[in-house]
Amino acid sequence: MKAIKIDKTGSPEVLKVEEITLGKPGNDEVLIEHVAIGLNYIDTYHRSGLYPLPLPTGIGLEASGIIKEVGPNVSNFSIGDKIAYAGQPLGAYSTHRIYSTKNLVKVPESIDLNVVATLMTKGLTAFYLLYKTYTVKAEETILFHAAAGGVGQIFCQWAKSLNVKVIGTVGSDEKINLAKKNGCDEVINYSKEDFAKKLMELTNGKGVPVVYDGVGKTTFEKSCECLQVRGTMVSFGNASGALDPINVTKALQPKGLYFVRPSMQQYLRNRDELNEAANMLFEQVISGKIKVEIYKKYKLDDVETAHKDLEGRKITGPAIITP
Repeated sequence: MKAIKIDKTGSPEVLKVEEITLGKPGNDEVLIEHVAIGLNYIDTYHRSGLYPLPLPTGIGLEASGIIKEVGPNVSNFSIGDKIAYAGQPLGAYSTHRIYSTKNLVKVPESIDLNVVATLMTKGLTAFYLLYKTYTVKAEETILFHAAAGGVGQIFCQWAKSLNVKVIGTVGSDEKINLAKKNGCDEVINYSKEDFAKKLMELTNGKGVPVVYDGVGKTTFEKSCECLQVRGTMVSFGNASGALDPINVTKALQPKGLYFVRPSMQQYLRNRDELNEAANMLFEQVISGKIKVEIYKKYKLDDVETAHKDLEGRKITGPAIITP
């Protein structure tokens, strides 16, 4: 059994492969043999220290696998079940782990475990963004930044299935077709164009009721320009760096904007909320409304390369780590 550990934050070189020995699962716990591990940009925040963690620590938020042992008091999961999870505690970068059943979901037989490992964090994020943080309505026009990214590809397909018009932004011309393939009606390359000006042209000066922004530092100000009066600014990531302190009077007050900084922990707080989100996500996949093609697979021993590729923007689709 192996796991990736970090005892200090920094560049990808701090990721270390360690041999581990696991005991028996305790009350309400199971022993999982991982089949696939999700690779997410937030993993780089944990590794770099942008999101501080007690050290030493494991890393990785999501994975899929097979239950090999069950602990006492486990009644709703059995040995051999296909499962997946996303969320704390970290430690998905491993061949095996002991994990609480409270965050587990059963995976339908028709969904491949390699695919579901790319879906949990990104797909559940797309769920709460679309249904909980701001409830989109059919025929609304919305703006989603980094539309060709991991969350963006799932989010835009899902939004399109709800008859929502999606304006997406990307950072290079190469990603325009990818964003359109995954549901965007219009795509703006924000490295070449003033995306706020272009969006206002596309909406005939009306703006949009909501902006979903996982980019952060470089897009916040102009995202506010894109919003209608009483619009909602959803900031859920920091791909370009953490947000500067917000000048409420300057940024939000002129249009009476709403600002929200959501995360999965706030929307998937119990078994009912988790099952609702996972079931709706799996329905989208089974129906073909969300399609996932694995872009690249990395071995656990190659996790340093995976993080370098992630930060170097070399990964343009769902990627996984396999034990």
